[in-house]
Amino acid sequence: MQDKLFSQPVITQITPYLSQRQTGELPMIVVNHPKVRAAITLQGAHLVAWQPSGEKPVIWLSDKTPFSTGKAIRGGVPICWPWFGPAGEPAHGFARNQAWVLSAHDENEDGVILTFVLESNAQTKKLWPHDFTLFARFRLGQHCEIELEAHGEFEATAALHSYFAVADIADVEVSGLGKAYIDKVNNNAQGISDGKQRYPGRIDRIFTQAEDCAVIHDKAGQRQIEVYHHHQSDVVTWNPGVELSCSMADMANEGYKTMVCVETARINKPMRSAGENPARLGTTFRLRRKA
Repeated sequence: MQDKLFSQPVITQITPYLSQRQTGELPMIVVNHPKVRAAITLQGAHLVAWQPSGEKPVIWLSDKTPFSTGKAIRGGVPICWPWFGPAGEPAHGFARNQAWVLSAHDENEDGVILTFVLESNAQTKKLWPHDFTLFARFRLGQHCEIELEAHGEFEATAALHSYFAVADIADVEVSGLGKAYIDKVNNNAQGISDGKQRYPGRIDRIFTQAEDCAVIHDKAGQRQIEVYHHHQSDVVTWNPGVELSCSMADMANEGYKTMVCVETARINKPMRSAGENPARLGTTFRLRRKA
């Protein structure tokens, strides 16, 4: 799927390393740099590909996601804001379905930096009665850094809902999650773990005391993905399992086998933005190849 993104015709060549292209109904910014290739759709400021040079794709993207205006993309890194989950309509907030603007870009020998902006408008005011300015910054190279910065007067819950590509979910373990969690599959029951998560079936858990770095041990893929969390209160991990995967129109029946979500989040302690003090949430991805 991701190869298809990079083969789309160039609409505008912005710089030697940046171009605007189109996939389905959605315009996107494509990065082709000696150190990295990546793609971000303007809808949602949604990272749909990140692949350091010489590596396999790190970000998982569904082969069946429609890339339609107003429809959420299945995979990548959706920006869930200003609420997480079913706290309002649409689920996971409206930021991932809105059209953002590329407001700044820079590049050097190590990679590129992109800034996207979303401002409150008539449509968002119908869904959430607040004025806001939201920035999403991406530093893309051998590492991937994402920062969300929210300006205004409000509280909001949020998550960087990161989907990662793995070789086989049956051979994946995520460490660094802490002990306490809320089990969303089991009626939000409180649970205690050893800080590690495996995926024998459907898993949807909010870890409330996670460490600042979670590690995805992709044993079959012979690599580790380090997921660093910045300004977080929670870390969510999710895999739909076979039954839910089969019921989802935008995921192949066996799509669950090659993905795992590890999400940097502010759920139990909302982001608070006031005056000259914006709220922030961020994450960094680093790839480690196993010897």
